[in-house]
Amino acid sequence: MLTSLVSELPVISPAEAVFPAERTLCITGHREKSIIPYHDLPIYRELTASAVKLMLCRYIDMAAERGYEWFISGLATGTDLWAAEYIIEKKRLNSRIKLVGAMPYLRHADHFSAAQRKLLEKVEKNCDCLVSVNQDPQAVYNKGPGRNLYRDRNYFMVDRSSAVIAFLDDKQSWSGTRQTVNYGYRTGRLIKSFSLDDVYRIIDESSADIREISRNIAFLENVFDLPY
Repeated sequence: MLTSLVSELPVISPAEAVFPAERTLCITGHREKSIIPYHDLPIYRELTASAVKLMLCRYIDMAAERGYEWFISGLATGTDLWAAEYIIEKKRLNSRIKLVGAMPYLRHADHFSAAQRKLLEKVEKNCDCLVSVNQDPQAVYNKGPGRNLYRDRNYFMVDRSSAVIAFLDDKQSWSGTRQTVNYGYRTGRLIKSFSLDDVYRIIDESSADIREISRNIAFLENVFDLPY
């Protein structure tokens, strides 16, 4: 059996990963470096990232309120790990909540910073199921068969879910997040997404006050009740 190069925990194959698709949701979204700060001003970089995290957490809460119990994270930096860290908190309060970590290949964290690897290790140690979509321990991204490593991970997450939560910036013409969402639409999954424009609008309405941003996000209508 393979083991993680970060946490040294066992990593199973996709064929061994079994969970109920009808109660499973996957999460996709951009990395932190792709988040353009409010008004494109560096002084708002931290505020914008915090607002994105709060929106992401609210969407996860909405999904849990509507019966989703298994959550798949792709273990990338930014959205994936933020979501996973929040789901770990929810697991402590609700034993029915489960976290699946889906890595594209064993060496996917080779270029993570020390802080990112520390967070990844925490997440892996709290996963109920840790999967490597590619089982070749020598796989390297963008060489030979490695060109499709991230696509295969994205498709695996969608194939094993009935819904997708996405932090999707409509201004980006192509990204792994858009690839995941488009595949979700093609395969008939329920897609619930929010964009940077949605985050900016909340910041506007809250006068760039993080406490007010948090309150306004907490009172958002459950998107899983909406017909679109």
